[in-house]
Amino acid sequence: MADTKREIERKFEFSTVKSARRGVPDLTGTAAITAVSDQGTVDLDAVYYDTPDQRLAADGLTLRRRTGGADAGWHLKLPVSPGVRDEIAAPLGDTVPRPLAALLRSRVRDSALQPQMRLLSSRRVSHLLDADGALLAELSTDQVRAERGDTVAAWTEVEVELADGVDPALLDAVEKTFRKAGLRVSDAPSKLARALAETDSAPPARAAADPGDGTAGAHVLAYLREQRDALIAQDPAVRRGLPDSVHQMRVASRRLRSAFKTHRKLLDRSATDPVGEELRWLAAELGVDRDQEVLLERIRTRLDELPRTLQLGPVRARLRIWNTARSSGSRRRALAALDSPRYLALLDTLDALLAEPPLLKHAATPAREALPKAVLGDYERLAARVGSALALEAGHERDLALHEARKAAKRARYAAEAAVPALGKPAKRLAKAMKAVQTLLGDHQDSVVAREALRGLGAQAAGASESAFTWGVLYAREEAIAERRERELPDIWHEVSDPELRTALG
Repeated sequence: MADTKREIERKFEFSTVKSARRGVPDLTGTAAITAVSDQGTVDLDAVYYDTPDQRLAADGLTLRRRTGGADAGWHLKLPVSPGVRDEIAAPLGDTVPRPLAALLRSRVRDSALQPQMRLLSSRRVSHLLDADGALLAELSTDQVRAERGDTVAAWTEVEVELADGVDPALLDAVEKTFRKAGLRVSDAPSKLARALAETDSAPPARAAADPGDGTAGAHVLAYLREQRDALIAQDPAVRRGLPDSVHQMRVASRRLRSAFKTHRKLLDRSATDPVGEELRWLAAELGVDRDQEVLLERIRTRLDELPRTLQLGPVRARLRIWNTARSSGSRRRALAALDSPRYLALLDTLDALLAEPPLLKHAATPAREALPKAVLGDYERLAARVGSALALEAGHERDLALHEARKAAKRARYAAEAAVPALGKPAKRLAKAMKAVQTLLGDHQDSVVAREALRGLGAQAAGASESAFTWGVLYAREEAIAERRERELPDIWHEVSDPELRTALG
């Protein structure tokens, strides 16, 4: 099994030879630090693995096999934010542990992980303690030697890593003390990043999502690359079961699909339509577990709102039984999809499409000219669907029509959000308006789905000779919510369909 630890740390280096001679200052009296306990010196030998084209390093990830010290083993470090990483450890062995390899699959795919760098460190360790003797942070001073083939580099590095639960403000106080002593925050986010730079073997910097020459094609490609990167970045989070990761991965998939449809005049559909279908498949495989979570939370919330006098029979036990039956195997299905050749082929196809984009002639149009037309096209599509839904009588057909309008609202919102870098505040205001429609219609659709589930729960309860009364009450409440949303829709639509929102796009 792999163990996970959240690292919150700051790396420093000496700014001058003189400061290096003075060494690390005594931190006693800095913030809550009342004692510094010397823990001795340990020798560490770490070999860092990556693909030959350094895909992990390009994304700020590190994978190493380290011997020496108390935590010898394999360590995968995933960036969370500046100075914060998740370290996932696995026992020492000769090959990359399977749990760690799985977390790298969206980046590595079929490429081999090979040794790329060796770092030999002589580490002096001190513990920074508070008045009660509790550990606040670990202070390490490393004499580092980096070896890549025949190229060697060496430097001294100081690192302060917080103990669990300690306020990160301590690092600011330590930095202030260090600055006075001639230490500065290191420019390198990790030892490996510095080793690659020092040995002239750093991977090319990842290109920022830049609209480049100002054309519509360049703008859309920058957006598509952002979403592709988000899709890949969420993969290990989904595998780890992190909160909201499935939702974020599905959003990236939907945004890609939506952009392909919105910008059909810029991108050749014969190339993008098949990719869109594969993205639809991926979102569906990931969505089973997520949709059940959302539905369960909605029913639980409604049940919590219900007076106890209206909760007849073992309703919560029945809800647990129902959820267990529906959830069984859903996570395994999602992980199986991420491990499948079909998924890896999708990622490769996305990379190939963005490397050699199937741009049409219209893609050379200036973004400020082409994007308003594309956004307004999605708006008109939404307007037609809302109009059709409002013209129907309440019932099943209207529910279906409102669901289609919800999907159109989401597409219009995504289109407007994607256009913000080029069109500015007018696109942002329109996106906000489309989100309001999407939210209202989303609540309506969630009510439709919840009513179907509540009908099933009532039938199960009756079949088990339990009271179905409570499920009927919840059904009626959801029905009332849906009716209220339908009554609200004309007023909301009147607000968001203000012509000024659209004419401002240019």
